[in-house]
Amino acid sequence: MPKIVDHETRREEIAEALWRVVRRDGIRAASVRTIAAEAGWSPGAVRYYFPDQDGLLSFAMDLVTRRVTQRIEALDAKGSPTTVVLRYLEEALPLDAERRAEFDVWIAFMAQAQAESGAGTLHEHVDTVHNGLRQLCESLLQALAQAGVLKEGVDLRREVERLHAVIDGLALHAAIQPDRTTPTRVRQLLRLHVESLLA
Repeated sequence: MPKIVDHETRREEIAEALWRVVRRDGIRAASVRTIAAEAGWSPGAVRYYFPDQDGLLSFAMDLVTRRVTQRIEALDAKGSPTTVVLRYLEEALPLDAERRAEFDVWIAFMAQAQAESGAGTLHEHVDTVHNGLRQLCESLLQALAQAGVLKEGVDLRREVERLHAVIDGLALHAAIQPDRTTPTRVRQLLRLHVESLLA
């Protein structure tokens, strides 16, 4: 009986090998040869799934987005409005090893997109992630407004931007200074910000 190969799992294994190379050695070290060595495969096997590096980079960045989205979609929406909002927002922050790895890779890709004028595909992924986070902030603040727990006169448009900036800032601080901006501290600061909007 022929062996059944799960091609999507293989692609994800290669993308995860790319993540490890990027986190350890930087994005410029992510050649087909180094990724193949990291994955324990031949360069030819990597090229079979990803004929060019752009396709591999695009898939690896998309995998970060898909994993975050899957976790958010799997969340339990039960509890007080504030608890639910915080639960959702925490999924966008590097609070454990898995999310730290995703954020490290995301930062590397974002820097590469900014550095290369021709990095069109990477720019598209950066825009998609930024827009997705903004939409998450907007939908969560609208949920608080609909629950009637926001302060009177809150400018939702402005607060969506502010919350988006708070999430970006906390994520960056947690990644750069993990000993100072610990997961506990990130959760405290996030809760303080959200509670500052409540009646």
